[in-house]
Amino acid sequence: MILVTGANGNLGSATLSALHARGASATGGSRTPKDGMRRLDFDDPAGMDLAGISTLVLISAGYAEDDQVIERHRAALDAAARDGVQHVIYTSLTGAGDHLAFALAHRATERLVRACGLPWTILRNGLYAELFGALLMWADDGVESAFGDGALAAVARADLAEAAAIVAADPARHDGRTYDLTGTPITAAQVAEQLGVPHRTIGLGEYRRRLLNVPELLPFQPPMLASIATSIRHGFLNGTSPDLAEILDRPTQDPLATATSAASATNPAAPK
Repeated sequence: MILVTGANGNLGSATLSALHARGASATGGSRTPKDGMRRLDFDDPAGMDLAGISTLVLISAGYAEDDQVIERHRAALDAAARDGVQHVIYTSLTGAGDHLAFALAHRATERLVRACGLPWTILRNGLYAELFGALLMWADDGVESAFGDGALAAVARADLAEAAAIVAADPARHDGRTYDLTGTPITAAQVAEQLGVPHRTIGLGEYRRRLLNVPELLPFQPPMLASIATSIRHGFLNGTSPDLAEILDRPTQDPLATATSAASATNPAAPK
């Protein structure tokens, strides 16, 4: 049995669906389980039960401060070792993202994965094309961003989910491997062109000020988002790798179309 953590989240649910589409015996784990999922609360290590699970797909629990994220991942790996899991797959962050504000938790977890005593595979996921599109900000006369002319080797979330499912369905083939799963570089100007509107670059200071005025953002999120913007703007996240297409055994989805759709969905002037 394969278990996918964070199965109510976007990547986790897509990975579980991809596994079911392949006919794999798989279930999901979540703090708030539904549809036959297992209850899996990383903040309750004593209550974590992975008995009967052969492969654990550990979707990064990244929506918290580093110390909390790392301890959650440590608890999951300890439970995997205790309960006889045979292989761990961790969804990490692309190697080009070492300087991002949220990279440390991923690299620390990779160390834990390699030291847990179980066979492992690390999937270093590139940033989502959906995220790139959603981070463009609509103005009266077009879209704005702090990305400048920089490009992101963006990747559709569905491709990453399918890659995780492929690896989880036959983990022995990928034992001890670290894959860098990035897509085709795209720019904010290209997305704006697809939307039929102009793109205007704003400064990083202005972007940070805007983020700090968004009440819905948690304290760790403005620096995280600002680090993404400056990394794209200055050309640190545009590197490509063949790993994703090789795992999928097909070309990757067009990230420009995915990003454009995501940006269009945030347009306040669009019909609801």
